[in-house]
Amino acid sequence: MNKKTISSRKLVTSAMLGAITIVLSLTPLGLIPLGFINATTMHIPVIIGAIAEGPIVGALVGLIFGVSSLLNALLRNPSPVSFVFYNPIISVLPRILIGITSYYAYKACTKINSDKLKGLAKGLWAIIALALVYLLVKNIKAAKSTMNIIFVGVLLLVVIGLFIYSQKSAKGDFTIAIGAFVGSMTNTILVLGGIYLIYAEKYVTTLGIPMDSARSAILGVTITSGIPEAILSVILSTAVIKALKSSRR
Repeated sequence: MNKKTISSRKLVTSAMLGAITIVLSLTPLGLIPLGFINATTMHIPVIIGAIAEGPIVGALVGLIFGVSSLLNALLRNPSPVSFVFYNPIISVLPRILIGITSYYAYKACTKINSDKLKGLAKGLWAIIALALVYLLVKNIKAAKSTMNIIFVGVLLLVVIGLFIYSQKSAKGDFTIAIGAFVGSMTNTILVLGGIYLIYAEKYVTTLGIPMDSARSAILGVTITSGIPEAILSVILSTAVIKALKSSRR
């Protein structure tokens, strides 16, 4: 009976997180303006599912994410480079692997000594908080839109809250953060790596970039977009998963 309950919970969780992913992909909620980029949030439900319920749930939610990306490219064709997502190797496979890599990175970190985890968690939130303060000041000085400033401010408040909470109990913070970071970078590296290996010439030609600059252009996107998205994943995934674990207790 207990096994059936757990299986049912995993199926329901997969369906709910998959539905959230689809909503994010079809609405502006899938992008959070940080000032210099719009960071995607569509991979975050995959990470949450993987760390909270295991790699199978993560892979299932990732499959839903990948299929929605494929259909979005085929049916909506929102940008000139949407053709790269017609290929399931780019649109589907990396999204499935998000759930697998994030879970096993999370599990690997649970073997670290508890005191070390607590110290690492404090350092992590302090570094991210300083980065967000810098970003907030930069947005204000550049007179960015109020929405940008509000989003960054909210993220900063969440990080401060997590830092304060980590003073009492931070055993799970760093493990979740590493899982989220690895999962997010899995998405970025595999998608952009696949684009480079399969569609480099067509991709840069469509964007009007010289072929000689293809590698640096794609690497630039990996850094300028991938790192902020990974940090966003760390913040939101940690907050949501800790809330889920607290509610279950």
